[in-house]
Amino acid sequence: MPDKLANLYFRTLEKLQHFNGIPSLLIRLYLAPVMIQAGWNKYSSFADTAAWFGNPDWGLGLPFPALMASLAIAAELLGGILLLLGLLTRLVTIPLMVTMLVAAFTVHWPNGWPAIADTSSWLADGTLLLNERVMDSADKLAAANSILQEHGNYEWLTASGKLVVLNNGIEFAITYFVMLLALMFMGGGRYLSLDFWIKRVLCKQARSQ
Repeated sequence: MPDKLANLYFRTLEKLQHFNGIPSLLIRLYLAPVMIQAGWNKYSSFADTAAWFGNPDWGLGLPFPALMASLAIAAELLGGILLLLGLLTRLVTIPLMVTMLVAAFTVHWPNGWPAIADTSSWLADGTLLLNERVMDSADKLAAANSILQEHGNYEWLTASGKLVVLNNGIEFAITYFVMLLALMFMGGGRYLSLDFWIKRVLCKQARSQ
């Protein structure tokens, strides 16, 4: 009986190998529009983007802001398109991971982990980490709701969902970094990426020589 179960297990694993490109495809499809839109937004307002990159008072205070903005746009816009196609997948994850780390540690780091201020989060309420910025948001949100209920059309304002406080922490940037890191090791995926078919053609040509 154990031998039969082991054989069944390994046969199942062998068959699953034909579908191991699906996780890579789903990650690529998830990340591609995020990166493409981020790059496009920077490109469409390039002057403002470069000013934000370079200004030390209300921006990042980075050197060579126009160059840095151009590199970020190229990484996100071109990188997102390549991810969508599954072309040069492992290579393109590198500048995108660098971009995510720069965003995480130069923009979002002071705000802690949560993207949305959630006072019940273990990463804000002191269970794992204490984020006073997030914990203070509860009183501010309650005050905002009270003002809007008294002076605004509160039902209309909340018809699309409840009001929240944007904490703008590192959560999304690090999540994207982890997904990109996974793609660097997984590649574009079997059958469902241009990388797979290009490699197949090149290997066939190499064997025929």
